Amino acid sequence: METVEKAARTEPYALLRASLALFRKAPDKLDPAQLQQAEAQARNEYRLESRVLNAPEAAGVIIPEREWQAAYQEIRDRYEDESAFLRELAKNRLTEETLRAALYRQCKVNAVLEKIAARSPEVSEVEIGIYYHLHAEQFNRPELREVSHIFISINPDFPENTRENAWDRIQDVRARLLKKPHKFAELALKYSECPTSLNGGTLGKVPRGKLYPELDAVLFSMKAGEVSQVLESEIGFHVLLCKQIHRAETISLKNATPKIRQLMKERYRRNCQRAWLASLPVAETEGKSYGG
Repeated sequence: METVEKAARTEPYALLRASLALFRKAPDKLDPAQLQQAEAQARNEYRLESRVLNAPEAAGVIIPEREWQAAYQEIRDRYEDESAFLRELAKNRLTEETLRAALYRQCKVNAVLEKIAARSPEVSEVEIGIYYHLHAEQFNRPELREVSHIFISINPDFPENTRENAWDRIQDVRARLLKKPHKFAELALKYSECPTSLNGGTLGKVPRGKLYPELDAVLFSMKAGEVSQVLESEIGFHVLLCKQIHRAETISLKNATPKIRQLMKERYRRNCQRAWLASLPVAETEGKSYGG
């Protein structure tokens, strides 16, 4: 009871956000331990946001009405009708007015942090080159084979899946494939016992070592468009179709530069924001109860 009462003193929208972020559930669906954790996070986030909004950098930040109204409408549109929306607000101790106020506050906090992030330095070509050479493994793509398969299991408990019958069935399917390889997806849907049958037997693009060893060895010796012999793994019989071969390659520095630049830029932005947040003064009232 004490935990629930304590949570009730937390700013409602902050508590709702923390609850959804931590547990993907509304506060009223949390057990006492989860509620306490969400309540603690909500208080911490609300205090930090208050420090952001009290900073000199926030003074000149103006949020256009259309921005927070769009955020409000996005939430409103999740519900079938107005009454369902209002019931959900009430359940979370919110009203239309307090939700709008909370969304305006959130938009302003985001805008201030964006303003601070804009101070981050530009990424130089030298830094990009250093990152590329220090993380070379990120830019080496292994050979991939785009593959589909048809699978029939061996299970002596079922007459049609005894070893002998499973072998005859898969051989018959392969014989049909050799005559009409363009019907692989159709035959996979009809005969394969793998869930991938619903997608034409597609396993996707696979690197070496992902499939059973018996399949892997054959797949990486096949030509594009080739249908394999019947192969046996520990779970049954397979026929593979090597649809396409994607050769191993190393992404050049030139081609990798945009991705590296974006990654490093985001890192600089986060570091800039963290340093600024750490520099903000702590209010004397922090640590005390609020919103009660």
